[in-house]
Amino acid sequence: MEIQTPDRLIRLAVDLVNTRTRDPEQLNEPDDVRGFLLEHGESDPITLDGGDLQAVRTVRERIRPVFHADPAEAARVLNELLAEYAVRPYLSDHDGSPWHLHVAKPEATWAEWLAASTALGLAGFAAGHGFAAIDSCAAPDCERVFVNPAERRPRRFCSPTCSSRTRVASYRARKAGAEEAQKPAH
Repeated sequence: MEIQTPDRLIRLAVDLVNTRTRDPEQLNEPDDVRGFLLEHGESDPITLDGGDLQAVRTVRERIRPVFHADPAEAARVLNELLAEYAVRPYLSDHDGSPWHLHVAKPEATWAEWLAASTALGLAGFAAGHGFAAIDSCAAPDCERVFVNPAERRPRRFCSPTCSSRTRVASYRARKAGAEEAQKPAH
């Protein structure tokens, strides 16, 4: 198990939301959620069923607006999730793992744990960096989200690929417009 750090919780929130974008849905079966959790530092045993899959997808859709909303609305969503799922933080060394911090109740389902943990991670990030650092990609053909802790380097795109693709498309559109304007009228 990977230690619960603020960076890990933020990455968990971003990656969870990015499991459903214009790309095909990535959480189609309970085993997909299991793989997601393992990739993000959780350890076996992870047992999930169809209800867990749907509950995790519901949490994902409740977190998504934080990346698109104005600060007051984003704060409202996070506060709602924290009120519903988070408990007073406590230390745990369950299943032989090193001591780590939990903010979900001990008997929480994976969806409840994701809701509490990702809401806490995003709330802490927003408190430290502001909601402007929690955003979605500006590329018109991308729905991915990201966080940007670099205060002096504003970011509009989820990746250099989206930035380059958008820049090239803009250049080609300008070039085509200029060529069209230079054609003689008949």
